[in-house]
Amino acid sequence: MILSTGLILLQQSWSTSVMRQSKMQILNEMSSLLERKMLDLEIEYSGKSLDSIPEEKEEEFGSENPNYSWKLESKKMEFPDIGALMTAQSGGAAQEVLSIMNQFRDHLSKSVKEVKMTIIYKVSNSKTGKKNLEASATRYFIDYDKEVSGLPTGEAPQ
Repeated sequence: MILSTGLILLQQSWSTSVMRQSKMQILNEMSSLLERKMLDLEIEYSGKSLDSIPEEKEEEFGSENPNYSWKLESKKMEFPDIGALMTAQSGGAAQEVLSIMNQFRDHLSKSVKEVKMTIIYKVSNSKTGKKNLEASATRYFIDYDKEVSGLPTGEAPQ
């Protein structure tokens, strides 16, 4: 009886160890694929207009990694309006300052794009109720060449 109990515990320990090893291998592959896709993304869109980055894109990795797919989601950054905070302070803020802050916020919103890349591992046995595994990373693309419109330049009018 002691021997059979020991064998049962050993078998459970072994199967748990094998499952953990398998999951770690999957997570390692996901991490590697995510790193590769982020690098591909940076190479493909670096120096291009932010409008060239699609809002959504999804593909499979193909026969080399049949259980994996990737999904890209992008959106323009939305910066908060801090005008209410500035006017709430004692003395408030000048209308010119609020106008400049709003123009600056609008410029930043047009100049920065958030891109999220997600790697998805499709769990092959859906009868167990397990969900797909996902790993994501986010990168911010900035258009440094976007002109600021409407702000005073500091030059004297001619």
